[in-house]
Amino acid sequence: MRIYVAGHRGLVGSALVREIEKHPEHTWIGKSRAELDLLDRKSVFDFLASEKPDAVVIAAAKVGGIIANSTYPVEFLSENLQIETNLMDGSHAANIDRLLFLGSSCIYPKLSPQPIKEEYLLTGPLEPTNEPYALAKISGLKLVEAYRRQHHRKWISVMPSNIYGPGDNFDLESSHVLPALMRKLHEAKAQGEPRVSVWGSGKPKREFLHADDLAKACIFLLRNYDDDSHVNVGTGTDLSIAELATTIAEVVGFTGEISFDKSKPDGVPRKLLDVSRIHKLGWKSSIELHEGLVSIYDWYRLHTQR
Repeated sequence: MRIYVAGHRGLVGSALVREIEKHPEHTWIGKSRAELDLLDRKSVFDFLASEKPDAVVIAAAKVGGIIANSTYPVEFLSENLQIETNLMDGSHAANIDRLLFLGSSCIYPKLSPQPIKEEYLLTGPLEPTNEPYALAKISGLKLVEAYRRQHHRKWISVMPSNIYGPGDNFDLESSHVLPALMRKLHEAKAQGEPRVSVWGSGKPKREFLHADDLAKACIFLLRNYDDDSHVNVGTGTDLSIAELATTIAEVVGFTGEISFDKSKPDGVPRKLLDVSRIHKLGWKSSIELHEGLVSIYDWYRLHTQR
């Protein structure tokens, strides 16, 4: 397959490029934001019509943590909707019959039963702190379903758990919890600080999937899956934010105190995906969390020189 990876320079997109390059039977196409503005509908249509890839993977999105989601709800809803619809409508116009849309586990209800099955979608209210982003992702998933039903496209959607890996965003204002904690603890160690404060109570539980594992799952599903339901992708295990902070402190070498600011929001209490569907298809994650943390801490130090 010639695969167009939308968002090939991002955390997931770059992992997809690395995975595709391991398979000599596949090649990839990528365009930077300067080369192709995914918010420009005509440019997206023209690009897809001229390139005509065999498959499109939508890994491009406006993403961020609780602060960013709370500060820019318009951008998180509007820009993500535009990216999705431009790429899907353009792919249909170019008669591209294979497409994979990457969503997020935040599409599920805030108080969803655990572990979260694919069919729990739209069974309850969303977490308010990232509702605009979640609504955009739900809309993308439903547009895939609509194209399958109305135009018989072999398009699929993948819902991963929390992703981390090389190329992650370590900005404290816009990053997700894992890279934010890693940077905080690294800088505290470097500056000899005795304690680090972490947002929230530390009690919420999260599941973390390495971007390289997600990339392997996406290529596996592109080759082996064609059904109406979206597919959860995760490790099937989770840990509390407090346990995550302790584990990262061990990797970083921070030996001070970790405290929790309970005045700050926790977000969803727990978000563990049921991954039985993809396990039955024949895929399982392979990168254990501690191993993954060590590898991205090495990447962080190499690329930030902090």
